[in-house]
Amino acid sequence: MAEDQATTAMETSAVEKQPETTREAEAPSLTTKRMVVAIDESDSSFYALQWVIDHFSNLLLTTQAAEAESGMLTVVHVQSPFHHFAAFPAGPGGATVYASSTMIESVRKAQQETSAALLSRALQMCRAKQIRTETLVLEGEAKEMICEAVEQMHVDLLVVGSRGLGKIKRAFLGSVSDYCAHHAHCPILIVKPPKEMMTK
Repeated sequence: MAEDQATTAMETSAVEKQPETTREAEAPSLTTKRMVVAIDESDSSFYALQWVIDHFSNLLLTTQAAEAESGMLTVVHVQSPFHHFAAFPAGPGGATVYASSTMIESVRKAQQETSAALLSRALQMCRAKQIRTETLVLEGEAKEMICEAVEQMHVDLLVVGSRGLGKIKRAFLGSVSDYCAHHAHCPILIVKPPKEMMTK
């Protein structure tokens, strides 16, 4: 009789503890909290942005119910550095020509207008799907600045478009996507556009 009661007590105890064990074994839900998409003037970069919007919008919504758990999408554009001088070949007639302050101001204004237009287009695309978005403008070598930014921001995923450069162009110009794939300190997604959009 005492043995039966002890067995019943052990079974009851095991049943009562089972839900607690199950809760502890459950894996936490995995969500991408911060994503970066790098854009430039190319259609391929905006194709990559649209791809992210179409496939990750559930992680980046601005709706009140999702805001507490949703992540942030940062759209990054890198302006090329402006050199204040142009050096011509050495020898007879060789010289270094410095840009005037008026020219420098004109170039910088044009760069700012270009950046503003690109980011405005990107924001419109994101807001149409209620994506939590912020923008960032950097200046320097695009591939290096992108990698530095994602490291400083502790990004969960970097997304870049592929411009489809041929072997010769890639050798001379380099590829931002290739560089980021080897140097970015986070997972990277390279979005390849349709054939008709790729550069031959």
